[in-house]
Amino acid sequence: MRITNIMALTALTFALTGCRTDEKTLSSGINPANMDTTYLPGTDFYEYATHGWQVSHPLTAEYSRFGSFDVLQENNNKQLRDLIDSVAAQKNEPGSVAQKIADLYNSAMDSVKLNKSYKEELEEFLQYSDYQTSPNATKKWLAETWPRMQRQGVSGLFGMYIGADEKDSKNNLVSIYQGGLTLGQKDYYVDSDPETIKIREAYRKYIADLCQHAGFKEEEAQRISEDVMRIETRLAQANKSMTELRDPEANYNKLSYDELKKQFPGIDWDGYFKNFGAEDIKEVNVGQPVAIHEVEKILREEKDEAIQNVYLWHALNMASSYIDDASRALNFGFYGTVMSGKQEDRPRWKRAVAAVEGGLGEALGQLYVERFFPPAAKERMEKLVKNLQVALGERIAVQDWMSDETKQVAQEKLDAFYVKVGYPDKWKDYTNLEIGNSYLRNILACNEFDLNEMIRTKLNKPVDKEEWFMTPQTVNAYYNPTTNEICFPAGILQPPFFDMQADDAFNYGAIGVVIGHEMTHGFDDQGSQYDKDGNLRKWWDEEDTKRFTERIQVMREFHDGIEVLPGLHANGSLTLGENMADHGGLMVAFQAFENATSEKPLPVIDGFTPEQRFFLAYANVWGQNIRDEEIRKRVKSDPHELGKWRVNGQMPHIDAWYEAFGITENDPMFVPKEKRVTIW
Repeated sequence: MRITNIMALTALTFALTGCRTDEKTLSSGINPANMDTTYLPGTDFYEYATHGWQVSHPLTAEYSRFGSFDVLQENNNKQLRDLIDSVAAQKNEPGSVAQKIADLYNSAMDSVKLNKSYKEELEEFLQYSDYQTSPNATKKWLAETWPRMQRQGVSGLFGMYIGADEKDSKNNLVSIYQGGLTLGQKDYYVDSDPETIKIREAYRKYIADLCQHAGFKEEEAQRISEDVMRIETRLAQANKSMTELRDPEANYNKLSYDELKKQFPGIDWDGYFKNFGAEDIKEVNVGQPVAIHEVEKILREEKDEAIQNVYLWHALNMASSYIDDASRALNFGFYGTVMSGKQEDRPRWKRAVAAVEGGLGEALGQLYVERFFPPAAKERMEKLVKNLQVALGERIAVQDWMSDETKQVAQEKLDAFYVKVGYPDKWKDYTNLEIGNSYLRNILACNEFDLNEMIRTKLNKPVDKEEWFMTPQTVNAYYNPTTNEICFPAGILQPPFFDMQADDAFNYGAIGVVIGHEMTHGFDDQGSQYDKDGNLRKWWDEEDTKRFTERIQVMREFHDGIEVLPGLHANGSLTLGENMADHGGLMVAFQAFENATSEKPLPVIDGFTPEQRFFLAYANVWGQNIRDEEIRKRVKSDPHELGKWRVNGQMPHIDAWYEAFGITENDPMFVPKEKRVTIW
């Protein structure tokens, strides 16, 4: 996973080459029950490797997609619930982190209170009892209520954050970016295929239904729905697509604060930033100027009542998950069922755990690592990462499309990787966050706390490289180009990504590829635009860039040709960076695996050679079941390829896979060597 603006957890006493237990005690790590040998490796390697897993892990009503990541998340949820229950069962000092964790969780679990008090809490939050009774009432609401709701995390017509200046990566910069779309991206508002049209119609109905449930009259609810659809569609037409947002240079438009006010005079910037307590702003990046100009037009051309309706809707939609059961059911009916195909909402306790993770993630993470992730595991993982760095360096050195000068700079960037494993060295301070017994007020308090902390710690300040962008319990990993860092939280360091009982063939094929994946993000179509210090600048030779572009075009076209549903193809441009990282991860991890076992080759175990086990381990990471609705949603929005194609879309381009399974030109998955991706 790239960051821009990724069963019971045992004590990970693992070790790979140089720090592992007696090899005689290690298994293959491959469970034959996960496979289905009625499929042939060269016909459908994904089904060959994972069909048995799919059969034994059918989709339940709660899920639109269920895969290996979800198995880990389910077990993490149980562990986190046990941690929270133990905290809630003790007597906690007021103001302590333990008190905040317990009270946030309990407020989410108190269904009786949520259902009894939701109208009073909504009125307190939305302040809509005088809804459009007069133009003055609307103007007062926009001047007083809306600014407070913005501070509490309600989205407006655009967004703001403070993060690393992409061309001065040691310092933070205020960024303004496109937003205002409840459906998340422009495709849902502008595409004309039948499925997308159905989603838009369901969205209109969802708006009206939730507004009526909240107390608006039917005609008021319909007017809100019409205003929201009209204004959000205007924004969508001006917004960039998900693919266009992948171009960092095109989304970097740095201005002085005075230039911002001059070029975008239709927005009260002084009032906007003052509301957040963000003053003395010197420079701003306007990521998508066309979208922000459209916001100016909307504010100028639309009536105040329509603007109020959009803001009210954004607030009500956000609040619907934190009030009564009926509001939550309407929310789930649209986002869960219509958008993703889920048939049943998550149980309340899982939603409550997620709320604690969202609001007090590092506080919960500190408890998590104390119980489940000893320091020795962190040290050993760091050694594994070093092995992969060596292998990536070797891969860079042998590439014929890179000049010697570019190779040298690439090696310098690789050597400069900042590695984070397990958990932060310093933890977030939650002293200024107050948590009480109202679920909605607690969520709003967490949102405002995060905003205040961002401004306090980042505005006009240097970048803190020790900041983590995932909590320790997260089942994922990431690469961040502006700090040139790779991060592997404790949550992912367990089977099927790492198995302390399995040998190197399995572990390099699983967690090894994950590590290599994140490393090669530093050299994908986006990461390659940042230097070793995290600055967005050109450092490739012109001819290298040309040859690189030719090679990645092969990958783009290959994935464009994948039909994921009848008539629906994958988006090779949107998924290009992640596909390149998968390819690089496989190449680098296989090289590291060969290095690790060169002096003492591994034996055949359970009928599989070490090379076969490497690729089977990789495939099993992506075993999953998924609904058609979720496939359509992800093709529009997810920069990661679907699980099946992270396997079948990668294997045909890996020479070692052909050799491991004896794949020939007679096999359907065969791709002629001259047509394979040749990057790493």
